[in-house]
Amino acid sequence: MFRHTIRLGRIFGIEIDLDYSWFLVFGLLTWLLAVNYYPAEFKISNPGVYWLLGALTAIMLFVSVLLHELGHSVVAKHFKIAVPRITLFVFGGVSQIATEPTNAAMEFWIAIAGPAVSVALGAIFWELRPVFASVPALLALTKYMGLMNLGLGAFNLIPAFPLDGGRVFRAIIWALSKNVRRATSIAVFTGRFFGFLMIFLGVWQALTGHFFNGMWTAFIGWYLESAATSQVQEQRVKDLLAGHKVSEMMTRDCAQIPDDLTLQELVENHILVGGRRCFVVSHGDKTIGLVTLSEIKKVPRSSWPTTNVTQVMIPSEKLISTQANAGAWTTIEKMERNGINQLPVVERGKLVGVFSRDDLVHYLGILQSLRA
Repeated sequence: MFRHTIRLGRIFGIEIDLDYSWFLVFGLLTWLLAVNYYPAEFKISNPGVYWLLGALTAIMLFVSVLLHELGHSVVAKHFKIAVPRITLFVFGGVSQIATEPTNAAMEFWIAIAGPAVSVALGAIFWELRPVFASVPALLALTKYMGLMNLGLGAFNLIPAFPLDGGRVFRAIIWALSKNVRRATSIAVFTGRFFGFLMIFLGVWQALTGHFFNGMWTAFIGWYLESAATSQVQEQRVKDLLAGHKVSEMMTRDCAQIPDDLTLQELVENHILVGGRRCFVVSHGDKTIGLVTLSEIKKVPRSSWPTTNVTQVMIPSEKLISTQANAGAWTTIEKMERNGINQLPVVERGKLVGVFSRDDLVHYLGILQSLRA
């Protein structure tokens, strides 16, 4: 997951990634500020200053977004929920919170933390205006950062799931109804309503002469509606998998291969002939790693004859595994947290197979067919 990102580092043990789409927004925002906002706020003979301030403001805005996401993440970690990473991307940022909160109170405090940070930042920048009143450039910067952070906090409090406000709304309904599924359904419906409303308003703005603002509003509305719809689909998958174990859908035909095998030999003598997809690499009587089709596909075909299986295998000490009797949905969440497409399956300390996304898709197809 998020392999199209640049790794920036870690804060509080949380990995910070920058999606390449951020550079598009950075360039666009810098241009808008340098051409429109700063020239209107103060006059200066050197236009390069406007561009410098535009770039600095764009960076500060995304730092504010990062602090917003850290607000969610720190509270989640307070409740003992793991947060592997935060990714900054075209729409702002997203915290990859490992598991869903187990009660309404946890959901409420995790969701409200982000907007609270944004509002606090907005208030701080706004109160700093008198300090920089004699320096027009800094006054314009603090004014913009104050308004944008306050706007970010207010926007995220709109009760449109999966925005923070939608999650707060869901937490309240969850607390009142004691039914998380019903609360999610209501919050998702509200989120889709706001999404369609923003699409309508955006198209109306575009047709009345405010094309850029209108299209951006419509685009955000489309994003909200799509995100809410994905939550519906996720809940359906979760419902389908309820009560089902990894052992029901995993691939069990993991053959044992020697560590001196080349990829060419593996493909010709085992994969094409036997049709197997996972292989346990052994050195004598000892298991030293696992090779799956995903690792093989990363190597250019021309290099197969000279590449040994030990060069592409996942070493035993680095294997993240799951139990055969583990819940299917819990295992999917584990795969999401670790950004992997398959997990070795262990039963009584012995490797018995591999659970992959392909196995999941195939099994879901069977479940949906049976339901139909």
